[in-house]
This record gives sequence, structure tokens and C-alpha cells, in this order.
Amino acid sequence: MKYVIGLMSGTSLDGVDAALIRTDGERIAEFGVGETRDYGKAERAVLQAAVDTALAWNFQGEMPDFSAAAAVLTASHAELVEAVIAEAGLTAGQISLVGFHGQTVLHRAPAGRQQGRTCQIGDGQALADRLGVDVVYDFRSPDMAGGGQGAPLAPLYHAALVAQGQLELPLAVVNLGGVANVTWLAPDTDPIAFDTGPANGLIDAWCQQRLGTSHDSNGELAARGKIDPAALKALMKHPFFAKAPPKSLDRWDFSLDPVQHLGDADGAATLTAFTARTVAAAIDQLGQPGRILATGGGRHNPVLMRMMGEAMGVRPEAVERVGWRGDLLEAEAFAWLAARVAAGLPTSIPSTTGVSRPTCGGLIAHPRS
Repeated sequence: MKYVIGLMSGTSLDGVDAALIRTDGERIAEFGVGETRDYGKAERAVLQAAVDTALAWNFQGEMPDFSAAAAVLTASHAELVEAVIAEAGLTAGQISLVGFHGQTVLHRAPAGRQQGRTCQIGDGQALADRLGVDVVYDFRSPDMAGGGQGAPLAPLYHAALVAQGQLELPLAVVNLGGVANVTWLAPDTDPIAFDTGPANGLIDAWCQQRLGTSHDSNGELAARGKIDPAALKALMKHPFFAKAPPKSLDRWDFSLDPVQHLGDADGAATLTAFTARTVAAAIDQLGQPGRILATGGGRHNPVLMRMMGEAMGVRPEAVERVGWRGDLLEAEAFAWLAARVAAGLPTSIPSTTGVSRPTCGGLIAHPRS
């Protein structure tokens, strides 16, 4: 069992989460300190500029210079790791690994015979040098090199938590981040996972555009609005939903165009219903779970949670109901995945990403003296 710190910075660009666990890459012996560090306005601007540059690049031609954004990202992550180590009463020498996801600035899923591509910025070697700890990074590239989607990567961790907690199956875990994804767990079968569509990404973008706020706090804007059936129908026509899993998304694969003619509240209500119905449609393809556990920021939105329950016929529960830490779950996952990389264990399998065979993904940076 090793002390490992996992790091996660989501596509919302709101901040970075860090979680300390003690694990061997299979079982979790201890859930330690967890912390979140919000990005400052200047940091967020640099990261958003990197996303904008990446979208314009779109893997065409020479890769842009992301070094300025990578330096900001890496420094912010290092500060948070140092804070977690101090709060835990440990030293850097007692930490075996850091799992560093980096920041996704561009993701393109495989298309036909064309291999998918992904770009996460962040300097794993610089982080290892500063911390004096081995850093596991670039988790997604090996999966995509094997024909996989490169996402989602947390499902095997979900499966480990469910097995360790001896939770009754079948069960679905829904992650409501910028993009939504589902992990389906049933008896005597491998986990099945895929992205289902937008979660908070479009709602956040709508609030930023219309109100200058980062998100719809407690779903208050959506609660005041009415769902527009025509706009919702237009959103549901996106070709992603006709694809069979495994499948993955970039947060920016969807547009606000179908709701631009709506008022602020009606647009928020329609986008929230869009997320709820696409999650429900995805789970319906898999079966009828006895329980649906929700993680990610979207679980804090009571309007979204209510709409999901109405669409699915099973009311989703926040993962805290089973003792999980919803705000830290993805950071924990990348700590656990880092331990698996160090042990040579699979981090993705065909049924979670479509990779051709179980794959151990990630590079290890050792501190340079």
C-alpha cells in the first residue's frame, strides 16, 4: 500500500482537485486529505486562451506552443500537492506517486479507421522535479494508440469502490462534469462505460454568455424557465447520439445555437433537460439499474437531479449516500490509476473505452537530482 496523491482539473476551468489515498492499485486502504484550489482570474484566462488556441488548431499542422499555460497549470498543481502533504502531516518522501491528469484542451474521438487524438497540457517532469516525487501523467494517449476513445478513465475506479463497498448490482454511476459519462456495473460482466453527452458544459457556457456567471447555482435559473420543445428536439438531433458505444466527447463538440433565440431562464431549463434526457437515454440502452449514483458538480444542481429522475424513473442519489467523496472522486481515481500504472495493471479495458485489449496507460517522470 502506497500513499498516492491524485490531481484533476476539469474542462470547466474552475480549479484543481487533489486527493490523498493509500492504495496498491486494487484496494483502497485509506482515504486521506482532499483539497480544492480555485484558479485565479489571470490563471483561468491563460488556460481558456490555451483551449481557444487548441480548438483553432484542431490537430491540423504544427502543434501550438502551450508552454505558458502548462507552466501556470503545473505550478498551481504543485502548490496544491504541497498543501495536501502538509495538511496530512506527511513529507514528500512518504508520497510514492502523484497522478497528474493535466488539462484537456482538445479531444477528438476515433472516427472510422482514423485513430483518435487527445491533448492534455501540463509538464509531468517539471512537477516531479519540484515535488521530488514520481509523477504519472499522460494517461489517455496509450489507450488511444490502442484504438480506444481515451475516455472515460474513472470507470475501473468506480468498479473498485463498488466491489469494496459490496454494493448491490446492477448499478449505474453517472459523472456530471463538463461532459457526462456513465459506468454500468452488473453481476458477472466487465464494467461498461461511455460519454453520454453534455452535463454542465453547455449550461455553464450559457450562464457565462448571458449572465457573466460561472454556472447555474442550485439550478435557480433553470427553475424559473420553461423547456422549449423545438429547441430540445434540435439539440437531440446531434449525430453523437446515433453512435453506438464506446464513444467519447470534447466539451466543445456541442453548440448553444439551438437555444440562442430563447430567454435566459428558458435556455437554461432547456439545456438542463437536454443533459437529463441524454443521460436517461444512455442508461436505458444498458438496462434498468437498481440504483443510480451521481458524482461531479452536476449532483449539486437539484433541478438537473430532478429532471434526471423524471426521465429515468429512478431518482439519482449523490455518491455521498454511499460514503464516497463526490467532489474528490476523479482526483482519487487518478491517484488509484497512477498506482496501477506503477504496478503494470490495466487502466482501461475494451468495454470502458473500446481499446483493443486491456491497456496500462501513463508515463512516469522521476525527479531529476
